[in-house]
Amino acid sequence: MTEVRLYNTLAREKQVFKPIDPLNVRMYVCGPTVYNYAHIGNARPVVVFDVLFRLLRHLYGTEHVKYARNITDIDDKIMAAADAEGVGIKAITRRYAEAYTANMASLGALTPSVTPKATEHLPEMIKMVQSLIEQGHAYEAEGHVMFNVPSMETYGALSKHGRDELIAGARVEIAPYKRDPADFVLWKPSTKNQVGWGSPWGRGRPGWHLECSCMIEKHLGETIDIHGGGQDLIFPHHENEIAQSECAHGKQFVKYWMHNGYLTVDGEKMSKSLGNFHTVDDLLKDHEGEALRLSLLTAHYRQPIDFSIESVNEQKRRLDRWYRITDNVEAASTVPETVVNALKDDINTPKAIAALDELAADETASELKAGAQFLGFITRSAAEWFQAGIAGDISPLAIDAMIDARNQARRERDFAESDRIRDELLGLGIALEDTPEGTLWRKAD
Repeated sequence: MTEVRLYNTLAREKQVFKPIDPLNVRMYVCGPTVYNYAHIGNARPVVVFDVLFRLLRHLYGTEHVKYARNITDIDDKIMAAADAEGVGIKAITRRYAEAYTANMASLGALTPSVTPKATEHLPEMIKMVQSLIEQGHAYEAEGHVMFNVPSMETYGALSKHGRDELIAGARVEIAPYKRDPADFVLWKPSTKNQVGWGSPWGRGRPGWHLECSCMIEKHLGETIDIHGGGQDLIFPHHENEIAQSECAHGKQFVKYWMHNGYLTVDGEKMSKSLGNFHTVDDLLKDHEGEALRLSLLTAHYRQPIDFSIESVNEQKRRLDRWYRITDNVEAASTVPETVVNALKDDINTPKAIAALDELAADETASELKAGAQFLGFITRSAAEWFQAGIAGDISPLAIDAMIDARNQARRERDFAESDRIRDELLGLGIALEDTPEGTLWRKAD
């Protein structure tokens, strides 16, 4: 069997993946802060690590792989959104957590093994903070509890930045209660108008970094195989997770760190002011989830990716071809080795997609279907795919009746009537395709 090789951010090289326990492979990926709809950049790590989840289950068995993706449901941005609407934070977090779950499912992402929420892990957070204080890695100051960065000699190993860079990169808050400018918050006080929980240090709430360390410990253990997320999380978030967990437990926190590259839109940073800000929820109104998924996998996960509607439409056409070739064909019982081996090489999805295109070119339909389904594509029948998203009040039966009338007109060589019916359907957003097997209809491009 070809070895799985993954790029480890901590080592800055590709390494052979050797799980701590092949019967208990554990992966954690940072999830959303649910104060608004997820944008397409948020979806990239979900899709990327979903592919890795599928590969690990294929190699080690579904029952032996545990994947956790958290939901941050306490954060100052959530509190601000709740205040703006005049509602409690639960109303905000419930709305956007449900939307996130539905949107990611529409992109073909499998449900993680566990989806822990920050607010459900306050006892674990308080316990970890107490342990860090007892060991001299944290201190209380003016209602805050701060992690004492100089107490950890190896701090900065993940980001590979020097101390001055770390301080500048963190945009540290200058506060009189800090012993060192690089120290970061583990616990902070809440006013009477802010959400908070009781603690040995007074009523307050956790710092952002703390929750992931505690949820990983509870659901996966003190040391795990893989921790993933976007490159923007390397520092300070993942650096601070390492500090908390390794100082609390005195052992390695994560064996393989993996990070996906940034996403731009039409060559520019995504921004509402530029008019190129796309939420997944909005994109799904006009585009198929499979086409969005495929567009996010066309570049290697560690490289930047430039997202565009043109790219989504291009991937829709690629999927159209795959669906036509595999229509009414049973998928092969095994996934093509060309696809699996591409993914074993640091989740090389462009190479895996190229392998699927080669199968399509050879019209090896059963293998194409097996490989595509393994990657989260061809999840329905060709008829359902091509007819998805038809607008208006016209029913499939009415469309079929109009196609019958058109075919009758063609048999009678009444091409004017035939063209009229075709154009009427096109006006309804329905395109026709005449094939040796008959006339097919689909949503017009």
